[in-house]
Amino acid sequence: MKQRIVSGVIAAAVFITLLILGGAWFEWLMFALAVIGFDEYRKMNGLARGSLVSLAGFAGVIMLTAPVIPLWDELSVMAFVWLALFVLLALTVITKNAVTIDQAGYVLLGILYVGFGFHYMAETRVLEPDGLFWTLLVFFCIWITDSGAYFTGYAFGRTKLWPAISPNKTVEGAIGGLVLSIVVALIFAITRDDLLSIPQAIVLGGAIGIVGQFGDLMQSAYKRVKGIKDSGSLMPGHGGVLDRTDSWIIVFPFLHMVALLPH
Repeated sequence: MKQRIVSGVIAAAVFITLLILGGAWFEWLMFALAVIGFDEYRKMNGLARGSLVSLAGFAGVIMLTAPVIPLWDELSVMAFVWLALFVLLALTVITKNAVTIDQAGYVLLGILYVGFGFHYMAETRVLEPDGLFWTLLVFFCIWITDSGAYFTGYAFGRTKLWPAISPNKTVEGAIGGLVLSIVVALIFAITRDDLLSIPQAIVLGGAIGIVGQFGDLMQSAYKRVKGIKDSGSLMPGHGGVLDRTDSWIIVFPFLHMVALLPH
């Protein structure tokens, strides 16, 4: 437990510091986490790190997250997705099915899941002139959803939410996390009513509270299928990157895709 607390505090301090600094500091952090996260995903799916299909996956994630590659000035989201699809399917032909269609599918899913997640975290931080406000709002809502669901579930939980996927989560905990996410969004709205109205805060906080918990359940479902407890072991006592960021990499793209954050 002591090791878990110490590593968690250190990681949180580094993360918050780089988030506040913004710019290249935060962008390169997102890039590093994305590459490590895809490596965990690759390992979860039994793909060799040096295989052609894995290298194509790393290339896709790098294109989405590396600060020095101005992808979005040249390609639309749909163009990138189609090109990634083309390259991966072409590998099945070039290798005479040594790269299988299943492997191509796994890697495409991983590129979208990990790459878009970390890309949109960095994209939120560089929103001008209030990127720090929006990024902190989203992260605080995600974190309070997670903590609120845990403690509310511990205190009042009676009804299992989805025992086949995550046996310890409860309906009461999920509701508690959702309510607290909305409360945090309302606090942000009160402090900056020029950026966020009360109705917008309710919608935004509610969306984060719901989608964030789905992100958690999605990763739990995937790990259960693969028969593993943690995606990796980067942080002692906390698992891997994907274990810690399962809600983040779903919430940030969702908010941008449905235009709940400014562009």
